[in-house]
Amino acid sequence: QVQLVESGGGLVQAGGSLRLSCAASAGTLSSYAMGWFRQAPGKQRELVAVISSGGTTNYADSVKGRFTISRDNAKNTVYLQMNSLKPEDTAVYYCAAKTRLYGPVDYWGQGTQVTVSS
Repeated sequence: QVQLVESGGGLVQAGGSLRLSCAASAGTLSSYAMGWFRQAPGKQRELVAVISSGGTTNYADSVKGRFTISRDNAKNTVYLQMNSLKPEDTAVYYCAAKTRLYGPVDYWGQGTQVTVSS
């Protein structure tokens, strides 16, 4: 069983930066592919970025060049560095653990709110 806890969300002005963290309070993340998803009000949850257990990354087109996903297996933590934030990035951001990189999500975090003001 894996329990994920996100942190680092908040309110930031457009053009600013935030770094989200996802730590495992139970379980080990090193063998999982990890992803960040987001859900804005009235919209479906969407994949933002994903990183394989070996470090291969992939991003949604809307965040390429602005967001960076990384992992530190020694700290059992995954990060999402978000730069050049836009108001349309406003959403609840969720961390997820997946047995397979492009398979279904096995575990979800509780989410952290990111609000970007214009």
